[in-house]
Amino acid sequence: MTLPDDGLDDGPGPDPGDEPGARRLALVMHAAFFLLLSASFARFLIRHPGEPRTPWITVLSVLLALLYVLSPAFARPRPQLLWLAAVVATWVVLVVLAPSFAWCSVPLLYTGLRTLPTRAAVLLVAFLTGLVVVAQLRLPHGFDPTLVLAPPAVAAIATAVFLHTQRQTERQRALIDDLVRTRRELAATERREGALAERQRLSMEIHDTLAQGLSSQRMLLQAADRTWEADPEAARRHTRTAADIAARGLAETRRFVNDLAAPQFDGGARLEDALRALAASETAEGTGAPVLFHLDGVPVALPDGARAALLRIAQGALANVREHAGAATAALTLSYLGDQVVLDVADDGRGFAPGAPPSPAGGRGHGLPAMRARVRQLGGTLTIESAPGEGTVVSVCIPLAPQ
Repeated sequence: MTLPDDGLDDGPGPDPGDEPGARRLALVMHAAFFLLLSASFARFLIRHPGEPRTPWITVLSVLLALLYVLSPAFARPRPQLLWLAAVVATWVVLVVLAPSFAWCSVPLLYTGLRTLPTRAAVLLVAFLTGLVVVAQLRLPHGFDPTLVLAPPAVAAIATAVFLHTQRQTERQRALIDDLVRTRRELAATERREGALAERQRLSMEIHDTLAQGLSSQRMLLQAADRTWEADPEAARRHTRTAADIAARGLAETRRFVNDLAAPQFDGGARLEDALRALAASETAEGTGAPVLFHLDGVPVALPDGARAALLRIAQGALANVREHAGAATAALTLSYLGDQVVLDVADDGRGFAPGAPPSPAGGRGHGLPAMRARVRQLGGTLTIESAPGEGTVVSVCIPLAPQ
């Protein structure tokens, strides 16, 4: 009599974190165990009615069922081993008294494989299989070679399949852990690269504006000091020029402070409102090209991170237009295209070759690495269309989560 039921591979108690499908599978397997136990008990009563061992068989069957039901109470490793020992011992006594209970070895086999270390589990499987063979040979139907060969073969196949599946699961879990760890490392690297690019952009901007302005003021004030008595009018001209440079430096300083501060969206302000205000501010300052704002599509709510990143990208792109493009006009266009939002910053300035290396003096495009880092963090793309004398278009496309 063989025991070919390798579907009973779940143990007596499902893990709390199992998915609903795993829980349903566990219920089916538990039902199969009780079905085997009930069938073995019914077979004994039918074949051996009124024997003196019947009360013992009844008590042991009820005890085995209770132990199986109480398995969730033995979830910790040491109590679980004690529980497994009690279940196996009860089953062994039942098989010695009534060989038909050997059918219940199938769920016990998988319980042992899942609970014990590999070597101990294999030893338990060998013990259970040997006891099944002895119990089958005790049945009064004559010698049958399949009773000796079939149980070990079935047990060997079931054990090999279980161990192989377990190893595959462990490999997949390790691979998932590696992927999650690598993803976190990549995200941290991108954040560091974005911060370094932003620092580099600000250091170059400060050097090209504030530092040079302060140096010019110093030289002008020194010249005014030298000529104050000999040529007061020239000294005053130097002083007024230094004051004008200081005013421009103050404006640049305020712009840097505004760029470094986190974008504010008070009262749930929308990105299009912030961009419209940015365009108006750039136009009102009169230090660069007038900026026009255009909205295309139906606006949708954006995450705070996406709103802040797009506003910062617009600020950086307009700073490049103001300081390097020599443009007559510029345009901000925000487009909502269903599953993505697109920001375009265009100018009619002198343009540049996107593939050319930056000039040693710190030419146009110092903010591009920072822009690319922001876009990567949002899973979007950044493209630049430009050519010398033909203006520039910076386009950012950010995917939107399904609504």
